[in-house]
Amino acid sequence: MALFGAFLRGTFGLPKPDREAIERVKDMVRAALQASPDTAFAVNEIACNDPGCPGIETVILVMEPGQKTRALKVPKTLDEVTEPDIRAVLDR
Repeated sequence: MALFGAFLRGTFGLPKPDREAIERVKDMVRAALQASPDTAFAVNEIACNDPGCPGIETVILVMEPGQKTRALKVPKTLDEVTEPDIRAVLDR
């Protein structure tokens, strides 16, 4: 049986991320991108057991109409993500 290297927090017994933290991160990304109201965001914490992973990281999907979906990865828990973290991943 193969083991998964990563999984979403909220499954396999880990507590679900705080809804307010998710909205806070979405608001920071929306402001940093000056995104249109039509832009959608998905924010998840991913726990990775692979030695090459940072452990838990926050993955932010940016879905702008007519554009390819972008994945932004912050090597921190959702609660630890700050505006400078968002700017840093946008600059990559």
